[in-house]
Amino acid sequence: MDTFESVRTVLAVRAFRGDPLPADAVHKILEAGRLTASSMNRQPWHFVAVEDREMLKRIGAAAKTGPYIAQAPLAVVVAIEKKSPYAVSDASRAIQSMILTAWAEGIGSNWVGFMGLDALRPLLGIPETLDVLAVLPFGHPAESKSGAKKNRKPLAEVAHRELFSRPFAG
Repeated sequence: MDTFESVRTVLAVRAFRGDPLPADAVHKILEAGRLTASSMNRQPWHFVAVEDREMLKRIGAAAKTGPYIAQAPLAVVVAIEKKSPYAVSDASRAIQSMILTAWAEGIGSNWVGFMGLDALRPLLGIPETLDVLAVLPFGHPAESKSGAKKNRKPLAEVAHRELFSRPFAG
């Protein structure tokens, strides 16, 4: 699948089949995060890949908005350097790269949490110098997402040409 097709079709997945992900797909997802551009090439992120079923259950219980993490065959916990003023922005780019790469491989995901995930730090041995930004559960969608429609505003409502008062039209 090409990049635009991934962007056009990606949907949030919150229910996963139980089958494990191929090792090469997990590697590719993590590489997509690692290879993402960052401000001044500082790469202020760390990714903890979790496949252990018991740990996934513990992460799902700790992430209030993501109990379904417990059902995923993989979760990537994204931690960021507290001292970096660009860490949230840079890691957000890496998260999107991982989600789109996974989608192109037929693997669904969803962004869980936004900070406030300090309970995961001791569970995963994440040092105090880092904040836990998000958890990304990954897995094959339990239900087919083909044909599902995105609910997005029309382009002319959110894009402008030259001046804000001029809607972007084809």
